[in-house]
Amino acid sequence: MWEEKDNSLHKTFEFKNFSEAFGWMARVALAAEKMNHHPEWTNVYNRVDVKLYSHDAGDIVTERDHKLATIMDKLAGETNS
Repeated sequence: MWEEKDNSLHKTFEFKNFSEAFGWMARVALAAEKMNHHPEWTNVYNRVDVKLYSHDAGDIVTERDHKLATIMDKLAGETNS
């Protein structure tokens, strides 16, 4: 579940292994690039911590952040099925 705090959306995704986590990140990167909206994230083995906010809107959460969050959730569901 996404948590909104400190003017950003936060979520931790966990995958079976590093390859699944990295593959998910690659798919998200392609979608984010099309949106010209890039996540702040860190990856350690099977875990990816994500923070979303819009720099160009004054570092706040916007509809674009919610849209990317939805895409991330969808792609994680496809990865974990």
